[in-house]
Amino acid sequence: MNGPLPTTTFPLANYDRLCFLKNIIQNPNIIVGDFTYYDDFEDVHNFEKNVKYHFDFIGDKLIIGKFCMIASDVTFIMNGANHLTDAISTYPFAIFGKGWEGAMEGKDYPTKGDAVIGNDVWIGYNATIMPGVTIGDGAIIASNATVTKDVAPYAVVGGNPAQEIRKRFSDEEIERLLALKWWDWEVEKITRNVKCLTGKDFSALEG
Repeated sequence: MNGPLPTTTFPLANYDRLCFLKNIIQNPNIIVGDFTYYDDFEDVHNFEKNVKYHFDFIGDKLIIGKFCMIASDVTFIMNGANHLTDAISTYPFAIFGKGWEGAMEGKDYPTKGDAVIGNDVWIGYNATIMPGVTIGDGAIIASNATVTKDVAPYAVVGGNPAQEIRKRFSDEEIERLLALKWWDWEVEKITRNVKCLTGKDFSALEG
């Protein structure tokens, strides 16, 4: 066996509440890598419902890498939720028209760009990811965390707003893992090395 097929929607036999996420995504502005899974208590199609304020006319993207693990009720807040913050009022007058449609002439709502989730990232239950955040490879986001700023590779963060709790490895080890990029290996090579990937011997993977 060379591992499960990334094109399999439900990789666990007789269980339809965990899916390889890219196979159910309909929105072209949500981009998901191979083997990233989403587990939902009710229905995996809730994932796109939990990507909030993601309006086509804004064009921002949610980009998720390979081999990520996303728990139920994780929410991604996109740039459509943003209001003016440096004006006298934050109220979105223009969307209501009726004489207010010119309120935003010469102005733009703030945007923080795409939300980018790296590879091998674990996002715990009910976490919230705010607009424009980048989460580095190998990071862990604790349950109920609210991530308002970028997360370093292989960092563990938690809380509201989320703060770094610790690094999973030393700086030298993190550099080695980022250079290794195991998630980009062919599936056959990953299959040969799964015991090493679930171990602690870095040199076994670098040979």
